[in-house]
Amino acid sequence: MKIAYIFFNGKLLGNVNFFKNFFMKNKGDIFCADGGANLCHELNLSPNEIWGDLDSIDKDILTFYKLKNVIIKKFPKDKDFTDSELILNYIKNKNYDKIYCIGPFGGDIDHELTNINLMFKYNNLYFLKENEILFKIEKEFEFKNLLNSKISFIPFSEEIKKLTLSGFKYNVENITLKKGDSLCISNIIESNSAKINFDEGKILCVIKK
Repeated sequence: MKIAYIFFNGKLLGNVNFFKNFFMKNKGDIFCADGGANLCHELNLSPNEIWGDLDSIDKDILTFYKLKNVIIKKFPKDKDFTDSELILNYIKNKNYDKIYCIGPFGGDIDHELTNINLMFKYNNLYFLKENEILFKIEKEFEFKNLLNSKISFIPFSEEIKKLTLSGFKYNVENITLKKGDSLCISNIIESNSAKINFDEGKILCVIKK
């Protein structure tokens, strides 16, 4: 599996050892969006590249990575994309199976909401915290070996048509879920192979570990 990581300019939201172990078990290419390099440095990792206007990265950390010959690409402060989206545009055609986003939360609410919306513009994004993982679902998904995990489905389109859940504590069949509905919040996986499928719409999935 081909994996990439993007460090956003937020907070780790988890124990340092959790993230270190995750990186050891899931090797991949590392990219930092400006101040995301501070988080990367906290984990003693060396990124492939750092992108941004470089107004958030600690200057000593910037110097440290320059001395390690990390590729650093500086952009003007006034630009059409956030630093994180600049990287996403760069790597979107590199055929990564999964792109784990570290630190998309913990900052201003406008940035957090913008980051969440990136999930529905780009493919294979997984927002990783120690106790939660977030990703989009389109049409169908199967959850394997997540017995007793708490899970929520949040509609990100006006309607989710013919939604069916099987293998959960609260199953549904061929219902319409509308934006703002809280029906599918805080469900529980009760099968080693739970499934969601629907005909039309987009859903944000949140799994609590």
